Amino acid sequence: MGAMVRANETTVPVLPCASAEETLEFYGALGFEVAFRQTRPYLYLALEWSGFTLHFATPPQNIDPDREDAGGCLVLVDEVAPYHAEFTRAMRAAYGKVLAKGRPRITRFRPGASRFTLVDPSGNSIIFIQRDEPSTLEYGGSPGLTGLAKALDHVRILSEFKNDDRTALKLLTTALRKHEATAEPVDVARALATLVELATALEDTGGVDAWLRRLAALDLTDAERDRALQGLRTAEDLRRWFS
Repeated sequence: MGAMVRANETTVPVLPCASAEETLEFYGALGFEVAFRQTRPYLYLALEWSGFTLHFATPPQNIDPDREDAGGCLVLVDEVAPYHAEFTRAMRAAYGKVLAKGRPRITRFRPGASRFTLVDPSGNSIIFIQRDEPSTLEYGGSPGLTGLAKALDHVRILSEFKNDDRTALKLLTTALRKHEATAEPVDVARALATLVELATALEDTGGVDAWLRRLAALDLTDAERDRALQGLRTAEDLRRWFS
């Protein structure tokens, strides 16, 4: 009888590396340690942080880091927020700011979100995901919702899971115009606050003052206003994050 296969495997991604120097600088700034480094006769790097390892090797000839589709790795964790906080802290210490735009960068993190992404100099995406994240997502908005509430759910997916704030802003602007007259006031408030948050993330704040005035004019209970204002608190966090 052959040997039994046991469920004790470990997988280690091997990601393309367009520049050893830039890769080592970026991950070193985040606190990764070099477990192995070789540049000749071929490139190979092994970098460690906490309990996981990333390996890097010579990329294919047609790699274009600007496309940000070089490779990827999912890192499953119990609580994702502390990881984002630690990498943000490390970036501020190393670069004097959070790398929120361009490449490399870290995506923003909303309170209660279940994932964020590190995009490295080669265009690899290292995605940190909370283990209790839902296994399936309704990318068109939850089927149990309608109107503006459904649009808000769709916007959450676009922003948090697809990192597409621009499309989210356009979708919500259109949905608010279409559904505002028939939507619940708390959903209108949530939409206005979310527009402020998205515009802040995109540094495209031309409509913010008007949205804030409309939000202030809504007749809401204290609980409804507190729920809606979470988006404004997130926007303020973003302003501090960018500074």
